[in-house]
Amino acid sequence: MFSKSLKGKIALALGACIIGTSVAAADFPTRDIRLIVPWPAGGGADAISRKISNIAEDELPKSVYVENIAGAVTATGLIQMTNSRPDGHTVGVLTYDSVITLPRGQMVPGYSLDNMTPIARITTEADAIVVSKHSGINTFEELVEAAKASPGTVRVGVAPKGSGPYLSVIQLEKLLDVDFNVITYAGSSSAEAEALLSGELDAAISSLGDFSGIIASGDVKGVVELSSVQNLTYTDVPTISSKGYDLQTGSFIILSAPKDTPPEAVATIETAFKTAYDSAEFQDWLKQVGVTPDWLGSDEVKGWMDELQNKTFKLMDELNL
Repeated sequence: MFSKSLKGKIALALGACIIGTSVAAADFPTRDIRLIVPWPAGGGADAISRKISNIAEDELPKSVYVENIAGAVTATGLIQMTNSRPDGHTVGVLTYDSVITLPRGQMVPGYSLDNMTPIARITTEADAIVVSKHSGINTFEELVEAAKASPGTVRVGVAPKGSGPYLSVIQLEKLLDVDFNVITYAGSSSAEAEALLSGELDAAISSLGDFSGIIASGDVKGVVELSSVQNLTYTDVPTISSKGYDLQTGSFIILSAPKDTPPEAVATIETAFKTAYDSAEFQDWLKQVGVTPDWLGSDEVKGWMDELQNKTFKLMDELNL
């Protein structure tokens, strides 16, 4: 049995720990926040993350700095995030591959969504087909005609097997009854952009936002977006539903922290990024690059991720992927 004096000391020590934790949470952040983007610099996820974090840091007493840690289809960077101290000073960006491709394939030991605390979904982006000016293709109909005329010759670039764009091209081949020459590219869409510019690819599948720079330069052209909702930025790019087909695929940006990050820290980050999200600067910028603002807060985003996983895994089972 403990003596009264010892019990008192233990109680004081526990009280000090509780007070210390509360003070730490109240003072958050005490240093700059590291935002890990698990893709190379230059892609769509990187651009969105940098833009919103630059605005969000105006709402915080410390800065937010982006660190690109690519590799293993986002797992390399996100494992570094989950292995960091869960105090809110390290957060990461999740995309389609982080939520679908990696868990589906169970390809990277130590990677698990269970090790994360989702904070918010910031944007969603429908997949789209863009064509290189070198291809001689100018419309969705011409793309389909070329694929039917010479099966296996129209070169379409996508992310690796298991990714969203890869799933999209497989569904498209079945839907359109065509056979593309599918070429996969590791890393971000910047690799596909280079291949489109050089004439190595006839077409590629990713979001219009990912290709915004080379669309603006006229080097590539969007011919269809895999959505039923017209893109308000790229009004000249038709939806696939307007062509009589039903196919909706795409990616998103989700902000997440390590598991067991204090709720107070999560709330502070969420509030700062929601303020940045609502700003005219961010909303206007999204319109310029053709990305859809689509906020879900911490109370909803986990359920949305679970529902997306269940729906997509079922489709993959049906397609034997």
